[in-house]
Amino acid sequence: MNIEYFSRLNDLIHISLTENQYRQFEVYYDLLIEKNKVMNLTAITEEKDFILKHFVDSILLAKYYNLNNKKIIDMGTGAGFPGIPLKIVFPDTEIVLMDSLNKRVKFLSEVINILELKNIEAVHSRAEDLGRDTRYREKFDVCVSRAVANLSTLSEYCIPFIKVNGIFISYKSGNIKEELDLSKNAILKLGAEIDKVEELELPDSDIKRTFIFLKKNSSTSNVYPRLAGKPAKEPIK
Repeated sequence: MNIEYFSRLNDLIHISLTENQYRQFEVYYDLLIEKNKVMNLTAITEEKDFILKHFVDSILLAKYYNLNNKKIIDMGTGAGFPGIPLKIVFPDTEIVLMDSLNKRVKFLSEVINILELKNIEAVHSRAEDLGRDTRYREKFDVCVSRAVANLSTLSEYCIPFIKVNGIFISYKSGNIKEELDLSKNAILKLGAEIDKVEELELPDSDIKRTFIFLKKNSSTSNVYPRLAGKPAKEPIK
């Protein structure tokens, strides 16, 4: 992996990594590209594109939020983004990677073992089911998600996991003003509010990333999340 390129991008966003952290990213990349030959994990495989659009994009959050010593859930983690890069950058975190496809979860468990990451697990479940599980409901300081869904749906998936005064951080791209406006009522019904929105371009590109920070002010009603499939088909209005 092109560590020099990765390091230069990190310098641009004022993130400093150790030699061991770069080694972990390199091993993760190699494992993912190899597994991608037999299962669909990513359409992005060219090395520099991968570093920029998966690794750097995942850890951009460090510019705005210190995750050290936080308990985090990554909802709809897919191939492990942003959860595994955030774990590498913030080793003192406790992280749950959640995905609905068991093949991906098994791969992520292999990655965790090979990278010798501690206090991180991959869980096979749907958000609608795990969000009602008392072992996970309202147990996290932070929920992050790069999953592609409208903000109303994502909020119903994610807000039940976070504690009161916790934060849900959604990774978004493109123009999100209308989406934000349409989701405000759903966010309030779930016990949260829009805390702040941060926009920036990925370094060395014209790709824009928006972070939406939703702060949880009160416990989420037991009505939510609704039954599997309902949040996506009928977002809260």
